[in-house]
Amino acid sequence: MFDLSAIMSCLATCLDTTTLARLRVIVPAMLAMTGRVTLLGISRWAEEGGSYRTVQRFFSTAIEWGKVHWCFFHHYFSHIGGVFIIAIDETVITKAGWKTYGLDRFFSSIYGKPVRGLSFYAISLVSIKWRISFPIMVKQVLRSDDEPKQKEQMIANPRRKEDGVDPKAVKTRIRRMLNYPRISVLSRAC
Repeated sequence: MFDLSAIMSCLATCLDTTTLARLRVIVPAMLAMTGRVTLLGISRWAEEGGSYRTVQRFFSTAIEWGKVHWCFFHHYFSHIGGVFIIAIDETVITKAGWKTYGLDRFFSSIYGKPVRGLSFYAISLVSIKWRISFPIMVKQVLRSDDEPKQKEQMIANPRRKEDGVDPKAVKTRIRRMLNYPRISVLSRAC
């Protein structure tokens, strides 16, 4: 088996020592687990230093994951050379609950209609030479609180007939557009 501590040593530049120590305990536990991944399950599979409270503290810590992914990529994969392209993909995951953060209706290309669930944008660097994708950042799409007001204004004040556009067609087009999610500005990873 491979040594995870040696692999994660490059993350010392972008994580503090406490968070890195917790990560070194949690990652092997998550790789060994079967079934549902919960905080209690991770603490049960973790070795010494992986108490339930330690796992809770790790997951409550604010981590710049874009920076962590970039450090990992830069240290291990940037030397492979060749041309890299940036790929951005949206993923919609259906969800049946009511209390999940960011739950809303998003257009799913699989179902061909808006579905209730969560939406994420994933940014990856793709190596043309090796045909490998390296995920750099994943960002959840959240709808803003003032968005319903904007929707009502757009529907109430469509373009006029004298502009050369049928107001009924504009209302239909606006209603279709409202099913598409808005993306917040992505922060640049250093």
